[in-house]
Amino acid sequence: MAKHIELGKKGEELARKYLEEKGYRIMETNWRHDRDEVDIIAMDGDELVIVEVKTRSSDRYGEPEDDVGPAKESFLVRATEAYLEEKDLDIDSRFDIIAIILNKNQFRIKHIQDAFYPE
Repeated sequence: MAKHIELGKKGEELARKYLEEKGYRIMETNWRHDRDEVDIIAMDGDELVIVEVKTRSSDRYGEPEDDVGPAKESFLVRATEAYLEEKDLDIDSRFDIIAIILNKNQFRIKHIQDAFYPE
C-alpha cells in the first residue's frame, strides 16, 4: 500500500477513536455516494456531523485542513444531501474537519467544528 494511503487510513482510525472518546456515535466510515466519499458520519447528540479527516506527516507545507477547499466542500455537501435522503433523515447537520499531523508514533489532532457552511 502506498505510504500516503496508509497514512490516511491511520489518520482516519485516530479520528474515529478521538470522536468516540468525545462521546460521538459513529454511524458510517468511508461512506460513498457515486464518486463522493465521506470519511466519517457521526452523531453528536441529536446533530449529524460530517467529518473530513486530513492527515499529513508534517506541517512543513501547511496545515492539513488547508487541503479542504471549495471543491471538497461541494463534494461533502452533495454526499450529505444524498445520505440524508437515503436514510430519510430530517435533522440538523454540520461539517467538521479533523486535521492530524502523524509522524511515527507521535500525533497531533486539531478538531475544527463547523469548519464551513453550505451555500
